[in-house]
Amino acid sequence: MMDIPVVAVSLILVLTLGLLISEKISVDKTAIGIMVLLSLTGILTPAQAVSVFANPAVITVGAMFLLSHGLIRTGAVGFLTDLVLKFSKGNRYYAFIIVLSGVAVLSAFINNTPVVVLFIPIIMALSCECDFSPSKMLIPLSYVSILAGTSTLIGTSTNIIVSDLAYSAGFNPLSMFELSRLGVPIAVIGILFLFLVSPRLMPGRTGPICEMDDENENKYIAELMVTDKSPLIGKTDITGYVRENLGLNVVEIFRNENIFDPSRHAVALEPQDILLVKGSAQDLISSLQSKKLSLVYGEENLTFGGKPEDDIIVELIIPPLSSLLREPVISVELQNDADIRIIAIRTRMGHFSYRKIQSVKLTIGDILLVQCPRNKLEKIRRSADFVIIEDIHHTIIDREKARIASGIFAAVVIAATLGLGSIMVCALAGVLAMTLTHCLSLKDAYRSLQPEVLLLIIGTLALGLAMQKTGATELYAHAFLNLFEGKGPHIILFAIIFLTSALSHILSNNATAVLLLPIAIATALSLNVDPRPFIIGICFGASACYASPIGYQTNLLVYGPGGYRFSDFIKLGLPLNLIVIVMAAIFVPVFWPF
Repeated sequence: MMDIPVVAVSLILVLTLGLLISEKISVDKTAIGIMVLLSLTGILTPAQAVSVFANPAVITVGAMFLLSHGLIRTGAVGFLTDLVLKFSKGNRYYAFIIVLSGVAVLSAFINNTPVVVLFIPIIMALSCECDFSPSKMLIPLSYVSILAGTSTLIGTSTNIIVSDLAYSAGFNPLSMFELSRLGVPIAVIGILFLFLVSPRLMPGRTGPICEMDDENENKYIAELMVTDKSPLIGKTDITGYVRENLGLNVVEIFRNENIFDPSRHAVALEPQDILLVKGSAQDLISSLQSKKLSLVYGEENLTFGGKPEDDIIVELIIPPLSSLLREPVISVELQNDADIRIIAIRTRMGHFSYRKIQSVKLTIGDILLVQCPRNKLEKIRRSADFVIIEDIHHTIIDREKARIASGIFAAVVIAATLGLGSIMVCALAGVLAMTLTHCLSLKDAYRSLQPEVLLLIIGTLALGLAMQKTGATELYAHAFLNLFEGKGPHIILFAIIFLTSALSHILSNNATAVLLLPIAIATALSLNVDPRPFIIGICFGASACYASPIGYQTNLLVYGPGGYRFSDFIKLGLPLNLIVIVMAAIFVPVFWPF
């Protein structure tokens, strides 16, 4: 029978899992709540509960966020974007290869979230130039960044956390390229799989806004409503009919907060349906004058074309560092600027038009349809709160600092690889060097720390400490072993990798690794085998979260711009998940024997 502390920590664990899965409250509040409960119940002393703030893994991950931001903001990775734009003109296959290769190289060494943020607008622009659907490439973009991140110690924060926890448990930390022995082959096979399969499995959704000249006529995007007496009512081949009769391309149909993709299935139009369309200024105005379509409520002053000072409509993604996350849109003013107005919001759950946006709380990957003057675009580009979907990339500042930032980062990697200092000390030294050389401003640095991620790591580390202190970890390990009684370490390793991958689809990969690593180590010790293969298995399993858009931040980022459904991630992500899990289960014991 379990004693009271084990029962208490188990209840806190179940509550934590429920809150993280349901997202009833934000993850940072959940993390703080974990520490409060552990202290109030006496499972941990207050000093023990907050001691995880000084955990080397937390400091190292924060420092890596800063280094990654310094590389992005100085333009140190800009050469890759230039190569993509230079060598992929007109050829979608070259674009695919160059983009995926560039993302893989960058994601192996810096935080992959800003890499994906950087490449989303590039892919959207290339889709217009090379005439391909961006939805064919955006999910592969996210998957490649995850695959490559598993190849090195600093490629993902999960590897850093696992390395530090292993060291705290009395085992050797991971070296810089220890995971590369298996991570690189898995990444290469994964990228080859994506290159061959994703064009067949991914939808061919039209890019919503191609900012290019078509017979000297700019294209605009707008939301128009089907009028009560419109001849469009009842039409099912809506894309062809609207193109032929109104000269407009229908991208999506919105009805009662639901989103329909007309390229996937026929939808009979009804009155009050909202069409997301793109077309020339003349075609948009003509469709309004014909009374077949009307402006959506709240859009009475929209203009199309004309002088440069006239308003245009653009789509903006909410990135992970946006200050608007979880904030309700309580007015139509954006960034305290009355000239920039939100027309509609698209979330994973649905579409919200002007009348309903006040009640929406923004999350990562949400898309805002915004009306603004042309001269305000530069203000939006400079903001860390948005990414303009059709932009080539964010305006990059201090490009002359790119070589310095690159040199500092290379020195960090080399020093950590040669063992001149711990990865934490090397990363902190790199941050100091970047701030002293003005590659990274402190104001930008604080915003790039991603406090939500750090607090989640801190909270789960405190819970992991409590599980070890109460003996819950050992209890769970024995319960897990009982499921595989009589089985060898190879089968049990496969089960742990599979379990880690499954949990990473509903929790963050960092939280999954923190919670399962002590169990994996205890399981290995119970089997009288070396825990190293189990430690490595947790690294690969925690990052194998491809079959769900909520499993990883980068998956959320591409969800909206690609116009994806949940099933799209399953179709492409599930076989990729199986590839990674099976390869890891087979080859981890080869490179790291029991």
